[in-house]
Amino acid sequence: MPTGTLIPALDREGRLLADAAERAGTGATVPTCPGWHVRDLLRHTGAVHRWATAFVTEGHTRFRRTGAGPALDGDELVDWFREGHRSLVTALTTAPEDLDCWTFLPGVSPLAFWARRQAHETTVHRMDADAALGAEPGSPEREFAADGIDELLCGFHAGSRSRVRTEGPKVLRVRATDTGDVWTVHLSAGPPRTGSTGAGPADCELTGDAALLYATLWNRRPLSAVSVTGDAALARLWRETSAIT
Repeated sequence: MPTGTLIPALDREGRLLADAAERAGTGATVPTCPGWHVRDLLRHTGAVHRWATAFVTEGHTRFRRTGAGPALDGDELVDWFREGHRSLVTALTTAPEDLDCWTFLPGVSPLAFWARRQAHETTVHRMDADAALGAEPGSPEREFAADGIDELLCGFHAGSRSRVRTEGPKVLRVRATDTGDVWTVHLSAGPPRTGSTGAGPADCELTGDAALLYATLWNRRPLSAVSVTGDAALARLWRETSAIT
């Protein structure tokens, strides 16, 4: 997706996250992140926003660790989150197209990478804030959701750190009914390999609109939110081993 579309999405999703967190209260539990309360969600996401901002504004070309969130709580913590989110949006909006800094997934450019990564990072955690309110997670726009599925399957789960492995070759297909996008994930004892074709047989297929698939593949909705055909054990394997840490 164009950077000019991703940055406004990041802006919108961060505002929604802060609003939901404020309404839920920082002591509310986050069902989609077992063991977390809203204060943990704000500290984590706010720290990631500041971490990303430093790469964009300071041009670091090597990995730097994420800082810890502050000991703030309540309204002060929400305000701290909002401040960091605004700084990230500003940094990305004003960054040069030829920005040179460290990234950790393939992308058109470092600027495009950070806009994409932070837009989806924030959207997924906005869903967590919705869950803390006891609400159904709001659905992102369908092309944005398809982009996030692509980042997850072709980016995160193309690397050696992916734990989605099978003893023998298996094929998991993901089909978005509203955008027409299809991803075919080849599983084995090695890292998954994903292609954008629906050709050939699949052991298991997940089908639904892009927003539901997005939330399901990021483990923010149950598998029952989409249609699962074929070997359901493969879908459960995804559920059990696909978490990004």
